[in-house]
Amino acid sequence: MMNKEKKKVYIEEMKNFFNKNSSIFVTHYQGLTVKQIDELKSEMRKNGILFKITKNRITKLALDGTKFKKLENLFSGPTAVALSDDAISSAKILTKFAKKNSNLKIIGGLMEEEPLSVEEVAKIATLPTLNEARAQIVGILTAPAKKIMSILLAPGSKIAILAHA
Repeated sequence: MMNKEKKKVYIEEMKNFFNKNSSIFVTHYQGLTVKQIDELKSEMRKNGILFKITKNRITKLALDGTKFKKLENLFSGPTAVALSDDAISSAKILTKFAKKNSNLKIIGGLMEEEPLSVEEVAKIATLPTLNEARAQIVGILTAPAKKIMSILLAPGSKIAILAHA
């Protein structure tokens, strides 16, 4: 049992987490071992994501006045949340972990104030992260330059054949 002061501290702590982050994914973790939870928390931490096991009744109180209020109905049973500004990385990590460990169930989320179903979370997990998207764009932009360079560096006979064509 938490005393009244600890509850107030927990509510304020959760409100701060909710206000600092733009996305949240709600999961049920029943059946996971402590080792598995620690593994998931560690992976999340490496990517700047907070994975926290919640106290449902008190967390619902902390949701009041936040952009995540819409998710109040998801907080029942053994619940944990993933909070971050990078929804794609969170979704990827949770989806990958859930595939390996059937006891982790993603039950919903919210990204930029838009509620997400389980199916939408799975779709988000397939999107490239910001760094992956940047790499793809750089690859696209440098491809034409590489082709021009290879033509210019080709022996004269190849350039003549190309010009003749």
